[in-house]
Amino acid sequence: MEYEQLLIEQRKAKIEAIRALGVDPYPYRFDPVHNTKEIAADPERFAEQSVSIAGRLMSIRGKGKTAFAHIQDAEGRIQIYVRKDAVGETPYAIWNLLDIGDIIGVKGPVFVTHTGETTVQVAEFVVLCKSIRPLPVVKEQMVEGERRVYDDIRSNVELRYRHRSIDLIINPEVREVFRKRSQIFQTVRRVLEDRGFVEVETPALQRVYGGANARPFKTHHNALDIDLYLKISPELYLKRLVVGGLERVYDLSKNFRNEGIDRTHNPEFTMLEAYQAYADFNDMMALTEAMYVESCLKVNGTATISVQGREINLEPPWERIEMVEAIEKHAGISVENLSDEELLGMVRVHDPDAPPVLSRGMLIADLFEYRVEKELTGPVFVTNHPEETSPLCKASRTRPGFIERFEPYILGYEIGNAYSEMNDPVRQRQLLEAQAAHREVDGEVPPVDEDFLRAMEIGMPPTGGLGIGMDRMVMVLTDQASIRDVIAFPTLRPADTRDAETP
Repeated sequence: MEYEQLLIEQRKAKIEAIRALGVDPYPYRFDPVHNTKEIAADPERFAEQSVSIAGRLMSIRGKGKTAFAHIQDAEGRIQIYVRKDAVGETPYAIWNLLDIGDIIGVKGPVFVTHTGETTVQVAEFVVLCKSIRPLPVVKEQMVEGERRVYDDIRSNVELRYRHRSIDLIINPEVREVFRKRSQIFQTVRRVLEDRGFVEVETPALQRVYGGANARPFKTHHNALDIDLYLKISPELYLKRLVVGGLERVYDLSKNFRNEGIDRTHNPEFTMLEAYQAYADFNDMMALTEAMYVESCLKVNGTATISVQGREINLEPPWERIEMVEAIEKHAGISVENLSDEELLGMVRVHDPDAPPVLSRGMLIADLFEYRVEKELTGPVFVTNHPEETSPLCKASRTRPGFIERFEPYILGYEIGNAYSEMNDPVRQRQLLEAQAAHREVDGEVPPVDEDFLRAMEIGMPPTGGLGIGMDRMVMVLTDQASIRDVIAFPTLRPADTRDAETP
């Protein structure tokens, strides 16, 4: 029998021993009135009263008739002191059947040890959950009669992502990241709702996908006998709502793209898209700045933060620079003075397979991606992109052949995308049909959505649209290097057959 399985069998035997003592190790509820953080912050306040806390045992030490342990709740850890003569003979026998990882509820007064550690003196306790599987990446070692926990999960990122529950138990800083993620989402919603935006839901299953260039996930609806696609973007549905009179709308939800996985991409990701009638991409810049700075203040208390060792000041206004200007500034290349052949040669330095049929605009966009993106410390808005990069955007008012589109960047991350939205229905149809003509050679090009074009023909007011990658936003504001560190359950290759079959 493997060692871990042996420990599991031993713990199962302890469950039966606890039940034999007349105690259910899996009761229905407990009322933890206090938490470890508030007790540790002011132990004198609780010295004359009995506290009630609950948490997971993270260390146990002691011999004979007394024992010390640490329990961990959502707010932190605190020491507890258990004495046989205080809790009684049967409860103490149950105590001796507990292991690291078990969850208990504790009541009793608070005192401070002679070493200065805040401690709860246990007057009574209750077993809330007897665990049977030991924390697999935690080592227990006896040191002077104490069972101590040694964490080796931090260096094993694959294990962290596959077993997030263990990661959260062992690493409090990971729990803090996901708390901040929640606060960031709440703040973004508040910023939008304070400005009159209405949150709406768009279909996750769509007959016609669109709003971005990406390969979709495909499924089949048996009752209707139709193929459906998981949404790659909510854009075309949100614009329908603007046409219908919902002048400020947003969707903050999951999108799905059947693409590769790297430190900034996950096939299932969270996107904010917001649309504001009678606005343009300048208004979307101001909205982006507001969401970022207010979210940063909420979770960090300051607008100046350290991200991957670099100091970033998010206070507006952020730098604005046109794409061709950014290429000249950071790569020393004046694209306006180069022929298409010269541009193709520069792109092929980075992508030898770049096809010769690429348009001039796409060559400029590719050159920017290869030579400039990683140089953008930011925060900076890169504006006026080549017109070939999107069929959903209005033409630039200042640079012919370009569109009123911006992408914000921080430390080389593209963190969003925004347009002065196209609302000319005739031109919109022309652009989407021209794009769809390339579907046979480019599998990421979406089909033409006729229902969307019908809505556009009814008439959409001038509109500013914005998309913000929420996972990347959390990465920046919590200083995480990988998107998998801010998604609780990132997409992973199955470790083995059993993992692959687990629902």
